[in-house]
Amino acid sequence: MSTISSPTGHQLPEEAIGILSADGFIDPTDAAQAFVEDATAIGHERVAEMYRLMAHTRRIDQEGVNLQRQGQLVLWTPSIGQEAAQAGAVTALEDRDWIFPTYREHVMARGRGIPNENIFDFFRGAVHGGWDPNAYNMQPYTVVLGAQVLHATGYAWGMAQQQRGWTDARRRDEGRVAIACFGDGASTQGGVHEAMVFAASFDAPVVFFVQNNYWAISTPFEVQSKVPLFKRAQGYGFDGFAVDGNDPIATAAVMDRAVEHARRGKGPVLVEAHTYRMGAHTTADDPTKYRTKEEEQAHAQGDPMVRTEAYLRRRFDYTDAFFNEVQVEADEIAATLRDKIVDAPDTVSLRDQFDLVYAEGHSLVEAQAAEFDRWMEGEDA
Repeated sequence: MSTISSPTGHQLPEEAIGILSADGFIDPTDAAQAFVEDATAIGHERVAEMYRLMAHTRRIDQEGVNLQRQGQLVLWTPSIGQEAAQAGAVTALEDRDWIFPTYREHVMARGRGIPNENIFDFFRGAVHGGWDPNAYNMQPYTVVLGAQVLHATGYAWGMAQQQRGWTDARRRDEGRVAIACFGDGASTQGGVHEAMVFAASFDAPVVFFVQNNYWAISTPFEVQSKVPLFKRAQGYGFDGFAVDGNDPIATAAVMDRAVEHARRGKGPVLVEAHTYRMGAHTTADDPTKYRTKEEEQAHAQGDPMVRTEAYLRRRFDYTDAFFNEVQVEADEIAATLRDKIVDAPDTVSLRDQFDLVYAEGHSLVEAQAAEFDRWMEGEDA
């Protein structure tokens, strides 16, 4: 299986688990031999589900950029290029498992059934949180880098206390797992290190899922870490895997095993999914300032959408009818979403935000709120 390299030196580590070639053939890496049977046993229904999630999300992702440019969103965080990593991860989970996202897990949010408009309302700054986490077993997006990794680990520790003394059969049928999603940039946060130390010490049922898209905004991965991130797991005393995150069946197979390991009470697992952010870090970013067209073109060869479509066609004889149907669905979803978002009223005003920072009153926030009120009165005068 060929590796993808770029002018900046990005490439899959030799230990990376990959099953599919860029054109959708079964072509496993040396490191993937133990996962080939599991990956190829993934049925066409799950692969098609992953493709549909990816295609629909990419379409609304494009709508997100358009809406932000038209002043309907404060910000948008594109996930184009990272869809397969997220699709493989979210389909490895049971509904009872918990997801702790960053701010780019659009495929995972949609895989959990969170309405598109709730995701977009978050980026409008129009709601507090975006959705009820208990309704979807998924925390709202987290903007503070690495904070969700601590939250996931703490929650997993709590689940471990509840599941103490359970039989293997009960763990399999009722056991819950937390997945901590973060990027290569957040991997340098001290909180991530602390979370991994704690998780290892108490065998917390948490999977650390890092999407390494090679850029922490404008800082290349080579500056952030001198070794692949999955190797850090060894220092904490638990298993770590590197996987081709643009390969949906490889990612799904690795995540299946990682989730099962954590569910059985065997402790945490670190999975580093090597992917690539095709677009900007956010709509406030200009990637042409720090990376080249040659690099982007090199990584475009591994587009997860192209690879997944090719696999469905070659392995399962999916035809144009399926892919045309998915595209029509995606366009309809985007159109409906646009109708709901354009000029929609805010459910939480900017003034209300001051009352949502802490559960109880805080003198500093109260002073800031008073200053805001005075400023608004001056605007009205």
